[in-house]
Amino acid sequence: MTVPTEAALESLLERDPSLLGERLLVIGRQVQTPHGKRIDLLAMNGDGNLVVLELKKDRTPRDVVAQILDYGWWVSRLDRDSVIDIANTHLNVPFEAAFEEVFGTPPPDELNTGLRLTIVATELDSSSERIVNYLREFGVPVNAVFFTYLDDGDRQYLARSWLVESTEQAPSAPAQKRGKRAEWNGKDWFVSFGDGGGRSWQDARSYGFVSAGGGSWYSRTLRNLPVGARVWVHIANTGYVGVGTTLGEAVRFDEAEVQVDGQWLRLADQQLTAAYRHGNPGRPVTDDEDIDEWVVPVRWDVTLDKADAFWQSGMFANQNSACKLRQEFTLERLAERFPDGGQSE
Repeated sequence: MTVPTEAALESLLERDPSLLGERLLVIGRQVQTPHGKRIDLLAMNGDGNLVVLELKKDRTPRDVVAQILDYGWWVSRLDRDSVIDIANTHLNVPFEAAFEEVFGTPPPDELNTGLRLTIVATELDSSSERIVNYLREFGVPVNAVFFTYLDDGDRQYLARSWLVESTEQAPSAPAQKRGKRAEWNGKDWFVSFGDGGGRSWQDARSYGFVSAGGGSWYSRTLRNLPVGARVWVHIANTGYVGVGTTLGEAVRFDEAEVQVDGQWLRLADQQLTAAYRHGNPGRPVTDDEDIDEWVVPVRWDVTLDKADAFWQSGMFANQNSACKLRQEFTLERLAERFPDGGQSE
């Protein structure tokens, strides 16, 4: 058994932070703090919470623990924009794209709402262990992890052990609430349009509307859309296909009207390719189920054919039929792809 150098450990963890036993995205190495110190590694988990990784590097127990607590104080106060700035300074691709590559989803609206502190060492003296265990008794989310190489002939394996095993891990400490949630501009909304399943994007383009139904879970968020909202329409697993402004509140399909050539016409009377009906004929439906299709009229600024849908890794997507669109990364790229979209006030 041999002991890896702590410099080698830092490089290994930067390349593959899953060595710690979970998926993590390293958003910075040697991250400069305002206090003249540098954090060895700053990582993020799939919930958007930060993990400070500090290597012991032969420091005294008091020094290494004091250092990681100092870093924790500063990191816990980072707002969303600061976290993204750090990531974009250290990563080779935009933060949003890097997050999706690791976790398979865009980053959440809220970042850094919890924090973990991890001391990385080849060994830890009994004094350091006592300090860490004492802090944990007061809910400080600190732990220590040790790495050693196991030799097997011409092969080496990296062994990991925690001072406190994961089943006993203290919960992440809540970070200070300072703009951890992306700001909303009060106008932009995300709309997920379920092309197929009783509705058609070509109908929506032609007659100016978005819709959702088949159950109250699908239609309830669409009913939150206010009049005058700018909606960016996304088709799941495809991309963004249009932007426009809502002209009215959501109503059931049978009551819906859309604006065609300046005239309000009953949508059900138009030549539609989809049925906008759900459920089995003759089956009684309770009010709670509310399987009706709900429709919101829209004045389109720009629409695309489904085959030309726009998507970049890291852009925002959501299963809800409608929600506030906060992510600047997505809004910036939509503005580039749809330069004439929703510019009128």
